[in-house]
Amino acid sequence: MMRLPYFAFHSPRSVREAADLLAAAPGDTMLVAGGTDLLPNMKRRQQVPRALVSLRRIPELRATTNGRGLEIGAGVTLTEIVRDTRVRGAYPALWQAASQIATPPLRNMGTLGGNLCLDTRCNYYDQNYEWRKAIDFCLKKDGGICWVATSSPKCLAVSSTDTAPALLALDAEITLVSATGSRRIALRDLYRNDGIQYLTRQPTEILTTVHLPRLDGWRSTYWKLRRRGSFDFPVLSVAAAARFGADGAIEEARIVLGAVASRPVEAPQAASALVGQTLTDAHIGRAAEIAAQPARPMDNTDFTLVWRKRVMREFVGYALRELRGDDMREVRRRVARQLL
Repeated sequence: MMRLPYFAFHSPRSVREAADLLAAAPGDTMLVAGGTDLLPNMKRRQQVPRALVSLRRIPELRATTNGRGLEIGAGVTLTEIVRDTRVRGAYPALWQAASQIATPPLRNMGTLGGNLCLDTRCNYYDQNYEWRKAIDFCLKKDGGICWVATSSPKCLAVSSTDTAPALLALDAEITLVSATGSRRIALRDLYRNDGIQYLTRQPTEILTTVHLPRLDGWRSTYWKLRRRGSFDFPVLSVAAAARFGADGAIEEARIVLGAVASRPVEAPQAASALVGQTLTDAHIGRAAEIAAQPARPMDNTDFTLVWRKRVMREFVGYALRELRGDDMREVRRRVARQLL
């Protein structure tokens, strides 16, 4: 049985109190909300903080408010997002992404902020301590080599968050708060392509709010590939959003790929190829070919990397066909193992 290491536990009642606790010992203290990712990591000794600061008793992190768009507290659970009719109606890509995360019990605990800050994953890293010690530790934790690509100077662990690609396609922003102030940034600026230092969030900062703009005239969708129909992390995902004009032509579009690098990968050239076009099969096929080019899947998740690279084109096509209005329910059930 894997057991948690010893740690101190704090349960503040405000963001300011939590930020002060982080500032007091930023190198030894970590935040915990639902704990669905952090606590298993601690059992495997991948992360061993001396203290945890719980965010579950902070009311302001559990609020969702309307404004010019929608503001969602980082402590809102994934289940609450799935049940929110405002999210389902105006931001279907986020609703679809949240619906496909893990299982109902884990969605009841897991939070939006936790999924956005999800640790990167890898077949060599996501093992228990004894397994990793037996092969020699990897670059991400305790070792000096990346077992995915032994000549790589950096860790190639993969980003496996579902909500980040969806929110990037929806042009979301976030607020980060520390003991010395706050800053609001585009969500895309939260991530860097490094399996270890995959977040630009500082150790003293708390992700408090996700800001979604009004998206009148936009349609969005999220597709996820995994071996099973639940529980599994994505080994490939596609989020797409487009604003349609009165004549049915696309005026603006975004395509974001997930689980193909250490951060979500945007495909702006593919999105630009759709602007001014209607979503004919030919235009969809061309955009899918362009979108697959920046995808560089590595051999550190389920399925072979060559197959995942090839399937990327198909999944971009599925997403764009759904934006067009095609009935994709049977395809989603068959290839994505999901009924939404």
